[in-house]
Amino acid sequence: MSTLSLPRTLLSAAVASAFALAAVNASADLSARYTDSDGDMVADAPSDESQWVDPDTLVFAYTPVEDPAVYADVWSDFLSHLEEATGKRVQFFPVQSNAAQLEALRAGRLHVAGFNTGSTPVAVNCGGFRPFAMMAADDGSFGYEMEIITYPGSGIENVEDLEGRQMAFTSETSNSGFRAPSALLRSEYGLEAGEDFQTAFSGSHDNSILGVVNKDYDAAAIANSVAKRMIARGVVNEGDFEVIYTSETFPTTAYGLAHNLNPELAEKIQDAFFSYDWEGTPLEAEFANSGEAQFIPITYQENWSVIRTIADANGVTYDCD
Repeated sequence: MSTLSLPRTLLSAAVASAFALAAVNASADLSARYTDSDGDMVADAPSDESQWVDPDTLVFAYTPVEDPAVYADVWSDFLSHLEEATGKRVQFFPVQSNAAQLEALRAGRLHVAGFNTGSTPVAVNCGGFRPFAMMAADDGSFGYEMEIITYPGSGIENVEDLEGRQMAFTSETSNSGFRAPSALLRSEYGLEAGEDFQTAFSGSHDNSILGVVNKDYDAAAIANSVAKRMIARGVVNEGDFEVIYTSETFPTTAYGLAHNLNPELAEKIQDAFFSYDWEGTPLEAEFANSGEAQFIPITYQENWSVIRTIADANGVTYDCD
């Protein structure tokens, strides 16, 4: 892993111009439901204390995966730590889709969450999500790469060979599962989804990987951190698929909370992430497979700059209301 850098093939004229527009457009992306008086691009806590939320039970959700039950166990020790830190009961919410996770946040049913890279801007702008942490290695480096994979013997040896074949994406809000590869294929290879190749949406990186391995899809765009964890768990083997493209590094899942939590409670939640001892825990056992060993502080304004740029290059807008 390495620190964040712009994916080399996405630095097209369209993406470069999007950088110039990003700062101008970002403030307009936030839903009118929220305020941003300090200009950090995320929703402020309500100034009216009567609007603060202080629930008896905190609901936590991790980004959708193929088998949420696996991650209920992975997060169990951390959630016990969160209970001790906040004095609250904490419930794991096994979401089945990015849309369900966002809707739970908007409806006030979700208080603490990990949103995947591409969904984070939607959660920030439409759900009042306040990201503050990310997983990182012991040395502070972080991130994952977008890969395009195919199965052995598919006849696809490079990106150009995708023409006329079927390519699986995860969901339209996913960075590595849709937005980044769409910008890449369009700007660098002249391949347009639905015209030059067929598309399918699997719903998750796990499903895309399994779909390629089982030859349901000719190819797929995935986050390699998910593939590494699946290989480590024995769900798939390294030789089950081939990588035909690897990007530079993107930020990984953003952890944060609902904007309207009581500020004292919000502070306790943040402290719980940074005080958690990973050693010997299910969290360490799972995420060490992708090189992660701690939570580090982040800001949406800085760390998600490249993701907002890719979204701009794809013409993404946030119609939240």
